[in-house]
Amino acid sequence: MKKIAVVLLTAVLGVTFAPAASAHPGWAATWAASPHEPSDAFGPSWGTEGFDNHTVRQVVRISGGGPAVRIRLSNAYGSTPLKVTGATVARSAGGAAVRPGSVRHLTFGGHRSTTVRTGGDLVSDVAFLPVEPLQRLTVTLYFAGRTGPATGHLFAAATSYRATGDHRADSSAAAFGEESGSWFYLSGVETVDRTPRRDVVVAFGDSITDGAGGTADADNRYPDELAERLRGKKNVVNAGIGGNRVLNDSSCFGEKATARFARDALGQPDVRTVILLEGINDIGFSDFPFDCAKPDPVVTAAELVAGYRDLIRQAHAKGVRVVGATLLPYKGAIYHTEAGEAVRDEVNAWIRTSGEFDAVVDFDRATADPADPDALLPAYDSGDRLHPNDAGYRAMAREVDLSVL
Repeated sequence: MKKIAVVLLTAVLGVTFAPAASAHPGWAATWAASPHEPSDAFGPSWGTEGFDNHTVRQVVRISGGGPAVRIRLSNAYGSTPLKVTGATVARSAGGAAVRPGSVRHLTFGGHRSTTVRTGGDLVSDVAFLPVEPLQRLTVTLYFAGRTGPATGHLFAAATSYRATGDHRADSSAAAFGEESGSWFYLSGVETVDRTPRRDVVVAFGDSITDGAGGTADADNRYPDELAERLRGKKNVVNAGIGGNRVLNDSSCFGEKATARFARDALGQPDVRTVILLEGINDIGFSDFPFDCAKPDPVVTAAELVAGYRDLIRQAHAKGVRVVGATLLPYKGAIYHTEAGEAVRDEVNAWIRTSGEFDAVVDFDRATADPADPDALLPAYDSGDRLHPNDAGYRAMAREVDLSVL
């Protein structure tokens, strides 16, 4: 079945396909969520216990369209192989409902059921579902047996839905009586790329890239707003993890940027450019009394610059461009200090003037209060003095020069 589908798609689109598990010309990332270990540090989470005879329906907004899609599942932090009884993709009708007639059963190597190896990921076969730029899709996974703790993405700024039993093909939302603000196992959606050039932009960073402080289910994160500006001319995917750092791992906030960059940014099919916005948590979590921040060494500007240089080297070795983003103002945030402010100023000066990035986007100046440049403009502040609100994220997206992508 898989070979027949690939032959048909090749004939229609004039593209050729390498094995499904690799990132190659022919497919482009159109949505992503960076996986990390499950955590209940911020309250009960479905991820820490996992699923057993559950259907999980997840809503995502893609950035670019195409005549067919496939999904990527991650079991990167699982302790056992993940058995997926079945999965579907469909066009969203709002909430947990999907548009009747749009449900497509996904296959993996020609089979509806599959197993994702411990520590690995898996890409589905092609699903013939035409999609448009900025369209919302649902991906529904059914687990007949116990999964154990679930690899996922804690701070989704989006609602996922759960039902007991097999409801993967339901168009109605009636069975989905439970909700979560996280994504589980789903790490990517890909569309057919009908051009020979690489066009995907990866927004890589921490909670400010992840969309903290924005309106849930509104798709107002700055990468979403950037995707709206591009409207399918280039795909934009989000590789932010709330709380993530450049130089240190966290039990709550994922592996450090220098370790996960190859998978979460450079591993995206058709990646051309990475926008790098990370480092404020390295500064803020320096000697900060918070379990999720351990280890919490005091981080210097020189150490952060060394981390940036590592990421730039990794990207350039793969022929990928890196746009360096200045760190946003954070005066008044819970972990702001004068010493940390001095580090941020030094880091931002290096980003602007070193010439080591392929281009620079100055998010600091775009969001700062002219009356107090160390603080967010009040109109852009979500309320915690650290994360922008929807208006702030729109301002960030407007600041990006599209010609450098």
